Amino acid sequence: MKKILALALALCMTLSMGVMSVSAEEEQTTLKLWCIATESDANRPAYEQAIAEIEEAHPDIKIEWEATENQAYKTKIKAAMSDPESLPDIFFTWSGSFLGDFANAGTAYCVDDAYAPFAEELPEVMLQNSTYDGHHYAIPLTYNIVTLFANMDLLAEAGWDHVPETYEDLCACCDALLEKDIIPFGCAGKETWCVTEYLEPIIEKTIGYEELGQIFSGQATWDDPAIATAVDTFQDMINKGYFDPSGIALGNDEVKANFIAGKTAFYQNGSWNCGEVNDAEGNFEVALFPVMDDTKATYSQVIGGPSDSLAVSAACADPELAAQIAFELGRAICHYGYLAGSGLPAWTPDYDTSEVKPLVSAVSDMVAAADGMVLFGDTAMSADPANTYLDYVSQVYGCEINGEDFVAGLTADLG
Repeated sequence: MKKILALALALCMTLSMGVMSVSAEEEQTTLKLWCIATESDANRPAYEQAIAEIEEAHPDIKIEWEATENQAYKTKIKAAMSDPESLPDIFFTWSGSFLGDFANAGTAYCVDDAYAPFAEELPEVMLQNSTYDGHHYAIPLTYNIVTLFANMDLLAEAGWDHVPETYEDLCACCDALLEKDIIPFGCAGKETWCVTEYLEPIIEKTIGYEELGQIFSGQATWDDPAIATAVDTFQDMINKGYFDPSGIALGNDEVKANFIAGKTAFYQNGSWNCGEVNDAEGNFEVALFPVMDDTKATYSQVIGGPSDSLAVSAACADPELAAQIAFELGRAICHYGYLAGSGLPAWTPDYDTSEVKPLVSAVSDMVAAADGMVLFGDTAMSADPANTYLDYVSQVYGCEINGEDFVAGLTADLG
């Protein structure tokens, strides 16, 4: 009888634990997240650490996330906007007009109320690019600018001990590199946004940040012969052999790997690469692209700003909960991303920053000294104009059109 009672008690306990387990699973809320932090993305570790931190702090929350490569993600997220029910609870977005399309369509949730508890940690100025009609629609993560990475060991082989700060010196440096059989630049032609990382600084340093910003926002037209001159300058660099010819068929990961491996002397891309470059073997520095017309631009004018963000779907089951978790997740991604060197902090650090990587500190100094800033073109413009713009940029890199054609085409198509 005692054995029977003991078995009955054990069975009851097992069933009870099973019910508790099922109950706990039923009470756990799953939030779906889409982002661009693929395995090779510089922000991948920050996302992994942040998600683990949030799930530990909230045992009742499970974050189910899916990462897609940058270019493919833009197509995917824009397609989902036409079917709001297909959007995840939280999704990565670029601010500016890219996010503005979601806000205007009513598919992004207004996060004003959720922002209030975090306002002391997240300065209002960091939300400017994600604010529309006075309301906030996203949580900024880190912010970045286009930076010119230089392999100083290769430059030294060509007789240069500093990164050129004028265009004439840059050309002289590139010529010296070619004489040593060193390819100056690499650029990923398979990913057009990478081409804009070269073309936009050249245009900005030719016409000035104010005019470029007005063009991107639709307040001015592309009809400026100085833009044609800037495009022709870029193509002149290509024709002189300053760019790796194989780059036209390469992706960004391959081009960046070539630079880190010492196959090219320069790599111009976002400052989110600082951590990876900083930790690579070699002597690297960061700089800005030289000024083309010093009557209209300065060296300290930059492309970039607070852009990488998380937004919440207005159609999700519990947007208030998703917004709260998105803010906590954004704060954590910023924390780990800043320390890893994948971006400058949009959130005010409340942790030890003594181990911040030197290249990140150098970019931070550049931002502090900046006297003009223009958001990345394909995010500053709304979806359709951005696609048109990128198509023309792609034709420029392939030397299918020249500067005059570029200006005439965009003026006709976009004004």
